[in-house]
Amino acid sequence: MICDEAGYQDAAKRLHEAHDRLEAQRQQLQDQGLDEAGVRRTLDPLRTFHRQLGEEVQSYERLKRGDVGELLNLHGLGRTLVSLRIAKGLTQRELAGLLGVHESQVSRDERNEYHGITVERASKILDAISVRMHSAFEQPVRQDVPASMEAQL
Repeated sequence: MICDEAGYQDAAKRLHEAHDRLEAQRQQLQDQGLDEAGVRRTLDPLRTFHRQLGEEVQSYERLKRGDVGELLNLHGLGRTLVSLRIAKGLTQRELAGLLGVHESQVSRDERNEYHGITVERASKILDAISVRMHSAFEQPVRQDVPASMEAQL
């Protein structure tokens, strides 16, 4: 996951370079007489890397526009906290200042996507970036109980 502007700039540069490298290798393989199927098989790993890197760049660009997405049952909470910081336009240094910790702590936490974060700590981060989280609980309809009894549960 791209966590900051420097990482984004680096990824965008690598994406452009990967595209150029892909085309150069395609031409070189064709010049060596490899048929189209062979060229495709040879270039598939590089295409996969190129596609994944492109998805990361696009994801960061969406976050910069404020498109964070949804969180279901707290799965991906750490990634969402990173996304919210980016969407709010805050740097890791600025968040560290708001939390009263060193920038390297925020960088390390984000690199690990806040693995094992406590609810209290997540709440402090949300408060620091001025984001409110609303939760709603939905009780699924049980399949083994008649609908007439479901209302009583």
